[in-house]
Amino acid sequence: MIKDKVRVGVLFGGQSVEHEVSIFSAFHIIRNMDVEKYEITPIGINKKGEWFFLNCPEFFTLFEDEQFSLFEGVKKNSLFFDPSVQDDHFFLSILRKRLDVVFPALHGSYGEDGTVQGLFELADLPCVGSGVLGSSICMDKEITKRLLKEGGILTPPFHSLKVHEEIDPNFLIEKMGIPLFVKPARSGSSVGMSKVHCLEELLPAIESAFQYDDKILIETFIDGREIECAVLGNLDVRVSLPGEIIPQHEFYSYEAKYLDPEGALFRLPAKLDPKIVLEVQNLSKRAFSMLECEGMARIDFFLRKDGTLFLSEVNTIPGFTGISLYPRLWDLGNFAFPKLVDQLIQLALERHKRKKRLKRNVAIPNKIGNFTLQQSR
Repeated sequence: MIKDKVRVGVLFGGQSVEHEVSIFSAFHIIRNMDVEKYEITPIGINKKGEWFFLNCPEFFTLFEDEQFSLFEGVKKNSLFFDPSVQDDHFFLSILRKRLDVVFPALHGSYGEDGTVQGLFELADLPCVGSGVLGSSICMDKEITKRLLKEGGILTPPFHSLKVHEEIDPNFLIEKMGIPLFVKPARSGSSVGMSKVHCLEELLPAIESAFQYDDKILIETFIDGREIECAVLGNLDVRVSLPGEIIPQHEFYSYEAKYLDPEGALFRLPAKLDPKIVLEVQNLSKRAFSMLECEGMARIDFFLRKDGTLFLSEVNTIPGFTGISLYPRLWDLGNFAFPKLVDQLIQLALERHKRKKRLKRNVAIPNKIGNFTLQQSR
């Protein structure tokens, strides 16, 4: 008897500023999935928030044609699902009927922040990566840092600002020092991030960051090496060897990551003292558990010359592009991309099965206080 294929929806695109990066991640995920084991449905979300259910040939054609504005050119009659079914049935029911598990390759807002994780939880569908709480915690850099500090993990000193709050540039410079970084609190890929070298650069940097979020962080500059570590698992996790990013720009900006092919050099694995390697791995495990992560995460550190490690941030849907460090770090341990994708899907199914064992109802007594429940006849 031939076992049925697991039906996987790969979700990509979205309404965040990382829309195009997400498409590249989805391409590499889909290309590395075992078609003998999985029935794959690419699910694109365009910048208007419209959902398109495709088949793989359609997706690869759109990708090769560089239709990254997703997917204004797709006609209704080319949708993978019957249009009449989509029009006449409740959306969550369609998802549950057609899919066994979802692999979100979305980065940033409305994808990495707990929103789609909540959607799939309502649909009772397994979802790769962290759940609602872990996703929302790690998307908000201020909340992440506050919890890390509470747990005794060093993170670069910071000050948060909301859009309605008064800004005192002199106070911020005095408190955070120069140079410093200004960044949106809930964005990724270094979008909206600026390095500030003097007082005159501070307000323009703040204005730039506020274009992407109504809460921003002002963060102390840590003069150190950029170290990254990959985590994989649910309750019992494994941690990769650390890698090092050596930016060829002033810092690892969006341009250095995705637009300049020579924007950064990578040391895989990083050349570190074995004690530092172990500390990076242990801190990664602690942070992963402390921040309610499951499935996967890429954890970023700064390593100062004196050996002090500062945990910078936790990314719960790391990039899966051709240059992304998360899959490359696992490849160091002979954990190749197809095996990694397979493991992530299995972890999602495992977590869903574990949660299904939890009780969803309790026995109701027929008397609560002075009120007696009447049995229906």
